[in-house]
Amino acid sequence: MEQSRAPAATSAATGRQRRRWLGAAAAIVGLGAATGLLLPVRNSLTLASVALLYLLPVIATAAIGGVWPALAAALAADLLVNFFFVPPYHTLAVEHRDNLITLIVYVIVAAAVAVAVDAASRNQAAAARRTVEAALLAGVTSEPVAGDSLTRLLEQVRVSYHMDAVALADDERVVERVGPWRDGPPSLSTPAGKGLRLLAWGPPVFAEDRGALSRLAVAAARTVENQRLADEAARTRELVQIDRLRAALLGAVGHDLRTPLAGIKAAISSLRQPDLSWDPDDEAELLATVEESTDRLSDLVENLLSLSRLQAGALSVMLRAVPLDAVVAAALLHTPTGNATVDVDVPDDLPLAYADPGLLERVIANLVDNAAKVSRTILVSGRNSGDRIELRIIDHGPGVPAVDRERMFTPFQRLDDHAADGLGLGLAIARGFTEAMAGTIAPTDTPGGGLTITITIPLAR
Repeated sequence: MEQSRAPAATSAATGRQRRRWLGAAAAIVGLGAATGLLLPVRNSLTLASVALLYLLPVIATAAIGGVWPALAAALAADLLVNFFFVPPYHTLAVEHRDNLITLIVYVIVAAAVAVAVDAASRNQAAAARRTVEAALLAGVTSEPVAGDSLTRLLEQVRVSYHMDAVALADDERVVERVGPWRDGPPSLSTPAGKGLRLLAWGPPVFAEDRGALSRLAVAAARTVENQRLADEAARTRELVQIDRLRAALLGAVGHDLRTPLAGIKAAISSLRQPDLSWDPDDEAELLATVEESTDRLSDLVENLLSLSRLQAGALSVMLRAVPLDAVVAAALLHTPTGNATVDVDVPDDLPLAYADPGLLERVIANLVDNAAKVSRTILVSGRNSGDRIELRIIDHGPGVPAVDRERMFTPFQRLDDHAADGLGLGLAIARGFTEAMAGTIAPTDTPGGGLTITITIPLAR
């Protein structure tokens, strides 16, 4: 700590010395200029006027160099006025008492003005430093913590105090740094708390700035701590989300796995009974139960795998030009719709869509299957819309309230939790697949009641 104080004191002394030399130079130039301008007209000016005009160089000296050069300038001005403007000229003698009083008053007034100007200059400089410090600290406290908060704070310190580089470091490593790396000892090293120090390379740091920089160093250390807490909070939220999804997955999968497995188990056990003989119709019905339950298991596993690929960012997308009517036909061919009737209005002369045919088929199949659970009639309509193709799946079911339309795309979400079967993954997978193809999917009301889901896919170029 003592080592850091010595450079600071030296820097402050160097700065004061430089300011005094500048003030002395300003005094010499100002007094010389005033003398040169006033001498030709001294017979037309009163002594009081001359004394007032000589206050100007003293004020300028006080503003530039401080109080001591200004006091010296005031004495020098008094001597110049006496020598050049008080009879007898070119001597320091004073004939009249009034002139003597004027010279004495001038020195007193000039000294008072010098002190006042110097104090005002110091106050202004201190106010400017406080303004910079307050702005930086206000930014630290008001802005939300982000990954670059510390970097931005150090950069603001570097710019505000005209440093080449600023760093926050502990005993072993540099936590964060802005500006080019500089060899050699820093011009500033101040404790920041929690084993950290604020380091700065650049111009000398005066004693007036050290207090502000010390407070900013503490703010930088606090920013590091806040970033750590924010990262921990984000990890906690992520773990909570994972636990929530895991609980939803276990609950949904536990139910939807047991139902088809129980059907398969019951049908197979019945067929294997050695003491029972089944007529062909009953046997066919039991085999159909096995096939239907197996299909449900296959769809369940496929949905889970699709969701895992989406969440892991491992979905393979093969985009190419495809005819929309052919994809819709293939999707409906493999989608059971129960008692629902599906009408198709997709012209075969539509421009080609730029999509992955397998993923787009799956999107359409999921949306039609979802609509078939709530509506007896479904319309699949396609049309050209500028540089994109729109495909609408329109049902006339109960519809979905506007407040629930975003929630229905959440994995494992069944609206009102009243769905008879399924994991609630169909819409989530449909959105994920659509966005993977640079498309969009949006639900709206169907005129007359129901839900319309609009898919937009880019045109092939």
